[in-house]
Amino acid sequence: MQGLSTVTPTPLRSQALALLAAGRRWLPAAAALGVALTLSSTAVLAYAELFPTEFASLEDAETADPVPGTLPRVAQRIATGEPLRVVAFGSSSTEGIGATTRSASYPARLEALLRRALPQLGGEVLVDNRGIGGEAVDEMVARLDRDVIAPEPDLVIWQTGSNDPLRGVPLEHFRRATLAAVARIREAGIDVVLMEPQWCPALDATPGAYRFRDAVRTIGAELGVPVIRRSELMRDWISKSRLTRAELFASDGLHMADGGYALLAEATAAEVVRGADAVVTETEAGPTVVE
Repeated sequence: MQGLSTVTPTPLRSQALALLAAGRRWLPAAAALGVALTLSSTAVLAYAELFPTEFASLEDAETADPVPGTLPRVAQRIATGEPLRVVAFGSSSTEGIGATTRSASYPARLEALLRRALPQLGGEVLVDNRGIGGEAVDEMVARLDRDVIAPEPDLVIWQTGSNDPLRGVPLEHFRRATLAAVARIREAGIDVVLMEPQWCPALDATPGAYRFRDAVRTIGAELGVPVIRRSELMRDWISKSRLTRAELFASDGLHMADGGYALLAEATAAEVVRGADAVVTETEAGPTVVE
């Protein structure tokens, strides 16, 4: 296990480290923001029709468009109407720390959104929450076979890079371990989407923390893997008054609250739909996957 950084702790950073040491627990959060996503029942694969105008700010966020062909297995499931299984893999942001209930976590919300977005799957969409609070890259890699590869999902959404700077994990070690893990997942025939660390006061107070965010983006670009740019999205939600800081952040200054998780689920659903849409085309015989 990596040792702690020698950087002098700030109060927020000390609080974040104390939360990691305390293990898994649910924290008080702001009241849930009543955000619901209304999806068209007739246009399944067209992003602009799936997500109505009140969610146009998702398109405005400075996020890179997915590369065509990045989610071929998801596209195949959509094309054939087969059940879709997703593993949400990560640490506390995946587990749902900071949410008022587990059903308010982003994976639970994502499952409901994808079922509505993909009605031709007949509700056969499962998002399996495999998040464990406090973990850095080495702990996640240690359970990769059990929690990601063995269940044989169609897609893994890997949220990573938040705890590593808090625990003093060397950036290059994080990068090498992440590259190797993504390669293993893809070799198993599983589609991958990466999710970068959050923007939050605790990481703002940790020198070098956002180098891990940049590393996740670079890995995505190098491997052709979509990256959910959570840090940018969160700043965008505040700047465009979609959420207040109290609705976005939990009281600990590290985790998201219900409002943030709701919008994160929407952004993630949009990324999955766009990524699959990029490799699906209509033919006389029906939808087929373009390699």
